[in-house]
Amino acid sequence: KRRKEREAVKRRAAEPEPAITEERLKRRKEREAAMRRPENAARLFDSAKEKPVRRKPGGAEPDQPARARAERLPESDAAAQARASRDPVQIGSVISEKGRRIERPRRERPEVPEGAELVREVNNRFIFRTNNTYFIERPREERLIIDAREVYYEELPRSRQREVVVRPDGTRIVTIRNRWGDVVRRVKILPDDREIVLVYVEDDYYDEVLEWRDPGLDLPPLDLDIPVRDYILDAEWVEDPEDYYTFLDQPPVEQVERTYSLDEVRRSARIRDKVRRIDLDIINFEFGSAQIPESEIGKLEGVAGAMQRLLKENPGETFLIEGHTDAVGAEVANLALSDQRAEAVATALTNVFDIPPENMETQGYGEQYLKVETQEPERENRRVAIRRITPLVAPVASSE
Repeated sequence: KRRKEREAVKRRAAEPEPAITEERLKRRKEREAAMRRPENAARLFDSAKEKPVRRKPGGAEPDQPARARAERLPESDAAAQARASRDPVQIGSVISEKGRRIERPRRERPEVPEGAELVREVNNRFIFRTNNTYFIERPREERLIIDAREVYYEELPRSRQREVVVRPDGTRIVTIRNRWGDVVRRVKILPDDREIVLVYVEDDYYDEVLEWRDPGLDLPPLDLDIPVRDYILDAEWVEDPEDYYTFLDQPPVEQVERTYSLDEVRRSARIRDKVRRIDLDIINFEFGSAQIPESEIGKLEGVAGAMQRLLKENPGETFLIEGHTDAVGAEVANLALSDQRAEAVATALTNVFDIPPENMETQGYGEQYLKVETQEPERENRRVAIRRITPLVAPVASSE
């Protein structure tokens, strides 16, 4: 099946470029008009779409203007991390610490974060509610262990666990989880023993965390004076695949205070808003389905090529694949459906385009972050999005 899918993509890629027809000229004019469209009342940032949450002492005041501390857009990932990395980060080998071999830990049901309520289980996905917001959790190692030659687990000091996935070529994917199950380290060890850091969170910070708290509450609202097209790329209007690479290669839109865990990035809209996103509105899912029709898989070729190019330059890149739905149907059901759609896109990127699963994280958000504010069926709200979150989860020079 994988071979047939790849051959179909290659055949489509080999087809001659169509001539510039009246239809293409019309679409180009429509694209230019859309890019000139002034920003209206619709909110741009996902963090601005969330329900108000009471801020804890020490956080920024809700009415504190972001523009008061505005700075120029960072020119690179390193510039964005300048505040967080005044001193060089010394990262030791992820396998140097001695561990005790254990059986595979059972993660059928994740630990309920303090202050959260378990609402429902849907297809091995667990839906929680906290601060008037739903979020979804599930075992996340399944994509990593597919086709693995060996998988083993070790218990480390301070109630941590180490998972080692050995690929057929000898590459090892090593993941360390803290006592709460959050990923605080992930490293790819190549056959020549070179270690590529994918995720790195300071131990000192996470050892002090006793409950989930959105780190975005400490930040003022994001209010950047940039055109929408420089922050969100709609795949529907992309004519040159090079646009995907150019867009994904851009740095965050503001300073990164520290490196965050994958769980913090997945759960915090304010932290995710630091990096730009691509809306893959060209993938058309059937109503209520998470399956990608075979005819749609080729539409991923452009963004997959950009991801491959970035990974060739830096094997430590990490991408977040987000799933979204419109507001039709039950909120909890939409959350599960959006998570399945994000997973389907990540699986297709691996099976057809060889994007390593360890370089992608997936998360569904249901109808929480509508692109078009309507309770009616809306295709633009049924979308999958991609963000390059590398500068949020790992020191910029870690792959060196």
